[in-house]
Amino acid sequence: MSLDLTVPSSERTVCRSPATGEILGHSPLTPVAELEQIVATARIAQKSWSNLPVKQRVKHLLRVRDYISQNAEEIAEVIARDNGKTRVDAMSAEVLPAVMSVDYYAKSAQKFLKDRHVVPGNIVLANKISKIVRVPYGVIGVISPWNYPFSIPFAEVVMGLLAGNAVILKTATQTQMVGLKLEECFKAAKLPEGIFTHVNIPGRLAGSAFLKNNIDKLFFTGSVAVGKQLMKEAAETLTPLVLELGGNDAMLVCEDADLHRAASGAVWAGLSNCGQSCGGVERIYVHEKVYESFLKYLKSKVEALRVGIDLDFNVDLGVMTTERQVQTVKRHLEEALSKGAVVYARSAQPPGEGSGHSLPAYVLTDVHHDMLVMREETFGPLLGVMKVKDMDEAVALANDSDLGLTGSVWSEDRKYAEKLGRRIMAGVITINDHLFSQGLAETPWGGFKNSGIGRTHGAIGFDEMTQPQVIIHDILPFARRNMWWHPHGKNIFQGLSGVVNCLYSRSVSKRLKGLWHLLKIVPRYFTTR
Repeated sequence: MSLDLTVPSSERTVCRSPATGEILGHSPLTPVAELEQIVATARIAQKSWSNLPVKQRVKHLLRVRDYISQNAEEIAEVIARDNGKTRVDAMSAEVLPAVMSVDYYAKSAQKFLKDRHVVPGNIVLANKISKIVRVPYGVIGVISPWNYPFSIPFAEVVMGLLAGNAVILKTATQTQMVGLKLEECFKAAKLPEGIFTHVNIPGRLAGSAFLKNNIDKLFFTGSVAVGKQLMKEAAETLTPLVLELGGNDAMLVCEDADLHRAASGAVWAGLSNCGQSCGGVERIYVHEKVYESFLKYLKSKVEALRVGIDLDFNVDLGVMTTERQVQTVKRHLEEALSKGAVVYARSAQPPGEGSGHSLPAYVLTDVHHDMLVMREETFGPLLGVMKVKDMDEAVALANDSDLGLTGSVWSEDRKYAEKLGRRIMAGVITINDHLFSQGLAETPWGGFKNSGIGRTHGAIGFDEMTQPQVIIHDILPFARRNMWWHPHGKNIFQGLSGVVNCLYSRSVSKRLKGLWHLLKIVPRYFTTR
């Protein structure tokens, strides 16, 4: 795409390939002052949109599924060039999960939004029949990251729209070509004007701008620091938030694990997308009985990785997306080495051409929890491996973190693995696999501790797009009033006390006496005096 020089540089984001530095195109900036009108327009449009039958909203969103299926390879190409990942990564971790998610939510929306009847909790009040209905928030904002710039915001937008909301999407500045491609996908839905808007607002301004313009709910994926700042600002208006703030995920390798599979899984989950995955493996704890054998498998697989620019598909790892993240990885690596860590394995050095965003993949041993690589989210192609005497120690080390997005346990005994996994304080635990769960549309996604609050994906994530409203009917025929209404008197007090005794006393005589007092006030239901 050529750069449109008729747009002043101050009014556009110039999009460059992190692999080569070449200009890919531009994305017009959205003046923050325009956001107030965008929200106002969305609020008006949302009223009609939410009144449409769910089947009609589904019909619109299925057009997006069809558009992606017809343009999957082109979309993967845009993602790869804009983000720096390989086209295989773009297809497997972005395009495929996206098209699967819109299909799943379109087919499930009616069930998720269906009124839910509540069984009466007590026979005395069985005439009060309740149901829960789901009410869309109104206008929701989605602020998405650059590491999975297509699939992460896509599912949230789809769920928000199907639930009856208007959605304003702000995609990362670093991957605006993907943002424009997302906008193109949702244009294919032929949505009413104002129901979906893509904006390009600098990241440092976006969250505050959304909150100051009375967004009804905000979904944010990004750093812990920014998430905490947004919570402070949201407190002023009690705006609800869903935050996904990253992870420092642990992988536990038991003595009976399939070591070949475990090592292969560590390479995929820890190093694909150059390690820039919130739910990727960063810390590996291996039982001492299989530690050396596991490392040998891991070493052979890491050293076989092909790193560089994806020209012919014969590349396993692409390039880092931002120079800032390159420097973070280098800082964590240097700090670990200065404290005694050893580079046990390294992939081939990537070619020196391009923007300098290429990094080899590293496996570090002799690491400990005083090192940044084991305590913070590195977000790069860097794996730390520790030997443990038993899996109790592994669980303790896994939980020695202020983050808890995902974790995994690798063992031939799945029941034992699940038992261990349940002890890990993380939002998602996988057995003999890792990282893929974000691509399961039916599975809730989110973490514990500083990894965030709330969930996206699945029925629980879909519920985040709506508020529960309770509707209660009194179905007692000919009832004129409740027995506890005015006027009050001793007989009313005794009758209500009788309810307690009749239902819950351990004494048979008290139960019978209570029933008698209750029956004496039942006629009040049908009188006006």
